[in-house]
Amino acid sequence: MTQGFSRRGVLATPVLAAPLFFASGPTRAQTAAPIKIGEINSYTAQPAFLAPYRNGWILANEIVNAAGGVNGRQIETIFRDDAGRPEDAVRHAGELVNNERVDLLAGGFLSNVGLAISDFANQNRKLYVASEPLTDALVWSRGNRFTFRLRPSTYMQAAMLVEEAAKLPAKRWATVAPNYEYGQSAVRWFKELLTRVKPDVEFVGEQFPALGRIDAGATVQALAGTRPDAIFNVTFGADLTNFVRQGNTRGLFERRSVVSMLTGEPEYLEPLGDEAPEGWIVTGYPWEQIDNPTHAAFRTAYRARWNADPKLGSVVAYDTVTSIIAGLRRAGSPDTEAMIGALRGLTFGSAFGTGDISYRAIDHQSTLGAFVGKTVLRNGRGTMTDWRYAPGGSYLPSDEVVRSMRPAPV
Repeated sequence: MTQGFSRRGVLATPVLAAPLFFASGPTRAQTAAPIKIGEINSYTAQPAFLAPYRNGWILANEIVNAAGGVNGRQIETIFRDDAGRPEDAVRHAGELVNNERVDLLAGGFLSNVGLAISDFANQNRKLYVASEPLTDALVWSRGNRFTFRLRPSTYMQAAMLVEEAAKLPAKRWATVAPNYEYGQSAVRWFKELLTRVKPDVEFVGEQFPALGRIDAGATVQALAGTRPDAIFNVTFGADLTNFVRQGNTRGLFERRSVVSMLTGEPEYLEPLGDEAPEGWIVTGYPWEQIDNPTHAAFRTAYRARWNADPKLGSVVAYDTVTSIIAGLRRAGSPDTEAMIGALRGLTFGSAFGTGDISYRAIDHQSTLGAFVGKTVLRNGRGTMTDWRYAPGGSYLPSDEVVRSMRPAPV
């Protein structure tokens, strides 16, 4: 799928008044070739997140082009679907770089796919701005100078949840997570971080079902058999839906606390309808409740363009484009080395409207945060309550620790 963007695409889009949205300079005749971004993602494998994500990306791309582009050049995004397969992602990356001559690569959803694109970027000396892959390895154990990542990682979100989990009286914990890099990393960090603050906790069982193929009944039965006081859940998408339904049917969640990564994201919570759990401690996105001017402007623009409410994927894509555009303006060109220098320490705004964020120079991880709260049923659907914004920079390890984890200085 190839998609370019022109000014015609935004004639019906309202002008955004919020200060963190793209600043427009004088519009000049577009004579130079467009700046090309090769965006690779698991569109057919993870449509719940990535359909709204693509809409957020297109909205951002249209807005910047309507404002005159960057230094007189339009932005063209060329989309590719990796179907959730690392080998397809690498094949697309090669085609985008060698045939389409893109200036940089972006995107990624699944952690194993993001790592494959990052390795390609490192070997081919091409900038990769990873939007979604949550694995810590992307910026730490397998980090490289060509890869930057926007979303808060498994370590960061685990640390946010541990802050709340440590307040619970629970001592016996069980875990459930998809059996690949993201799930394994999330469980590892949750166990380590919770044990640091509550040395008396005990992890009595763990389940690692295959991604997208959970046997929810057997998983629930196995967890119940460990008699935990609380459960740490990392499943998402259809796996989460099946897990919640079987857990509700079999009474797994009765008189037990549940701490759950990603479950507050509307992509995953809303499909549960009135079956959505209540009282779970989650990370997520209470889109309808965030009313600062920046987020309100984003929400209005998104609704006007797509006749739909934004999801977290919409924000992730929008902020990824925002960061790329800010880097291009700072660098003055899409040259890879210039962009690396520009992105290190770069400060830019988020559609969340919660203040500026930046890409840390030490590891290329952004300081974008997440919303932490509890699930609740309202009008027959799940949403978040008692939420707060947890700034990402407050949940990152020190520079000394990061240096010990990265394979080489950046």
